[in-house]
Amino acid sequence: MRLDKFLKVSRLLKRRTLASQACKLKAVKVNGVEAKASRQVKEGDILELDLANIYLKVRVERVPHGPVKKGDAHALYSLLEERRKDWREELWE
Repeated sequence: MRLDKFLKVSRLLKRRTLASQACKLKAVKVNGVEAKASRQVKEGDILELDLANIYLKVRVERVPHGPVKKGDAHALYSLLEERRKDWREELWE
């Protein structure tokens, strides 16, 4: 499954276009390497999302073959790390 589609189906990002834009802005890494939206995701991959106000690091547990119910989306990945960013801290750096 494509990276942008996985990010949308797993509900890590709200829309596929946002996932594609995040990849273009080099805010998404797969196994430590900046990834394009078209990169194929497989089980065991480590995804890093460095967005405006949050940093997420997740492991892909399952790649679905079709639609996923909202309640089952969290089972597609396991959260390894999460950091919230405070925009006020960045002003003083």
